[in-house]
This record gives sequence, structure tokens and C-alpha cells, in this order.
Amino acid sequence: MTQVVEFPKTKTSNTFTHKEGVTIPEIKAVTKDKIRLYTTPEGNEYPSITTVLAGRNKAGLHEWRNRVGDDVANYISRKAATRGTQVHHFCEDYINNDHDKIEEKKKGRFLAHCMFSQLKPFLDENIGLVHLQETSLWSDYYKLAGRVDCIAEYKGTLSVIDFKTSTKAREDSWNENYYIQGSAYAEMYQERTQEQINQIVILVVTEDGTVQEFIKDKKTYLHLLDKEIGMYYNKSRPEVKVYQEFPGLLPGSW
Repeated sequence: MTQVVEFPKTKTSNTFTHKEGVTIPEIKAVTKDKIRLYTTPEGNEYPSITTVLAGRNKAGLHEWRNRVGDDVANYISRKAATRGTQVHHFCEDYINNDHDKIEEKKKGRFLAHCMFSQLKPFLDENIGLVHLQETSLWSDYYKLAGRVDCIAEYKGTLSVIDFKTSTKAREDSWNENYYIQGSAYAEMYQERTQEQINQIVILVVTEDGTVQEFIKDKKTYLHLLDKEIGMYYNKSRPEVKVYQEFPGLLPGSW
């Protein structure tokens, strides 16, 4: 389901409730030869889901870079990355009920704060009990790791929630990597907590203030996750056998 939603601006701030007792050990990540690797408490090294998906559907990106040139492409990419990081931090602080930190950060981040302000009523309206924010997860089954933005109830359903920014409104077909990534986080969370998540939510706010909501079922994307992990290990680490412990997908996913 894809929806563009308009909510009235509000000057009030919501207070979010966080679930107690969700404890997942923090794991460290390093970048080696442009590959992001996480080391689990047991000493296993797993690539990030971003690394696994990095080479996927890159033809369009290469065409765009060739068309505009490296200097322009690098400038646009840096600007987009900075904008996205700033909006993400505003969302994280807000859901953590740290409103003072938002006031401190908004100086010099005018565009990002304006975009967050458009997204804020949407967070108030839809996010319920918060389970995790900005937390590293991993899966011994998939031999994969990553850092999830937010896991919380969304419209009453436990969901993986990812906050994105864009220069203009996004087509649903542009977001497939986001859906695969969210599905991976859902599987990792289930493995760590034995609590199943099926719903993936991508919230996009654009520079003109449009808020887009994309809601997906992870089961639609698990076969693509399997495929990309297999391709990554076959190419980069052929000595590693994936899915050797269980036949098929993570038990309980279906």
C-alpha cells in the first residue's frame, strides 16, 4: 500500500512509550575494502545488509553518473546523505522524547528540520509502543547484520520502520531495496527475540514537504533477500556455506 498523506501542523509534542526488557548486545562494525562487517558476540563476521544490496540494480545509477559527471553526482550524493542523516537524527531524538536535543540540533539544519516538522504529525498519529531504535541486529541463519532505524507498533502492528528523505516523491518501484532491507531487519529481530514481525514501513519526506507512506509484507521480499545473500557469498566469500543449519527460510517466517 502506498499513500501520500497530509496532516495538520501541530505545535504540541507527543510522548512515546518504550517497551522495557528488550536487550540486544551491541556489536561493532568496521569497513574493510568498502565492505561493512559486523562482529557478533560469538566472533562471527557478517556483512551489513547495505553491503549485500550495494551492487543491486546499479545500471541506472551508473547511467545517471555518466550523464551528469562525477563532480555533480558526488555533490548531489553528499547533499542527499547529509539531509537524510539529519532528518533521521531528528526522528530518533523525537521518538526518544528528547525534545531539547532537537532544539539544539535545528540550528544550521533548516531544511532537515523543516522536513522533520512535516513528518512529525505523522509519527504522532501512527507510532505506538517502541521496541528498539538505532540498534544493531544480526542473524546467524542468514549470516547477515545491520543497524535498524526503528522497531515499533505502527497503526497497531509491530513493524520495521525506516525513515527516508527524497528530493521528489518516490515511485513504489524505486523502493525495492528498502523493502528487502526492512525484511532482513525483521528476520534478524525475530532471531534475536523470538518475536515475529511481518510489516515493513517506509516513511519518505520530500524537500517540498510531501510525506509518503509505503507499507509492505516482508514475505513478499524474503525470496529476494535469499537470492542477494546467496549471490554475495558466492562472489565474495565462496568458502562460507549459507543456510546450512535450516532447510528453507527462517522457521516461523511463513
